[in-house]
This record gives sequence, structure tokens and C-alpha cells, in this order.
Amino acid sequence: MRDFLGVGWAFPVGVDARGRIALARQERDIEEAIRIILLTPKGQRVMRPEFGCQIHDLMFAPNDATTAGLAAYYVEEALGMWEPRIHVKEVNARPDAENQGRLLIDILYEVKATHDSRSLVFPFYRIPEEA
Repeated sequence: MRDFLGVGWAFPVGVDARGRIALARQERDIEEAIRIILLTPKGQRVMRPEFGCQIHDLMFAPNDATTAGLAAYYVEEALGMWEPRIHVKEVNARPDAENQGRLLIDILYEVKATHDSRSLVFPFYRIPEEA
């Protein structure tokens, strides 16, 4: 059953101890795929312009509840579209108290093949407003 989780190139791309392309396996591969989806702005990939997450449209948005709500929506939408190995249970975004330019996005998901609940905190860096 765990074979369904797959194997993919490790992110960032690198080589392993034997000089071959480093690979990520199973749950680690899923987590890296989530990061790739969220780090890719829609339209960046020429051959697949719909791939990625619209969260990058919020780069210059104010750090408020509206931006946090939109960020959570965009993350849930992107993962629902591009990562079929998981079921997204909940996404919450909140301003980071330590860094005014950062939103922390809490993602709670379940690996479909194993029913394993997992969580990931994705930091989204915005360009803060000038005072």
C-alpha cells in the first residue's frame, strides 16, 4: 500500500552519496511535492500554466485577516488540484508575531493510502507595506 506514495526527485535537486540524483520516498516525497506546489506561482511553468498556487498574488497585500483568509483558500485549492495523494483537512493562515512580513500557513492533511494524519507549517513571505 505504501508503494502508492511514490518516489520522486528530492527537493532541492541534488545528488546522493553514490553520485546519483537524490530521491525522496513516500511521506517525504508528498511533503516535498506540497512545497513545490506552494512555491510555484501559477503561470510560471510554460507547458503547464495552471500548475502552482495563486498565493503569490498576495505578495504585496496587507498582513490582515482578509489576506490570511485568501492565503488559506489558495493553498487549499492548489493542493486539492495538484496533490491527489492527500486529503486536505484544514488550512489556517495567521500573521507571524515575530516577522511582520510573514504569514504562517498551517496545513493539516491525511495521506489517503495510509490514513496517516500529518501537518505542515508553510511560511509565506510578503513584501511589507512601507510606513
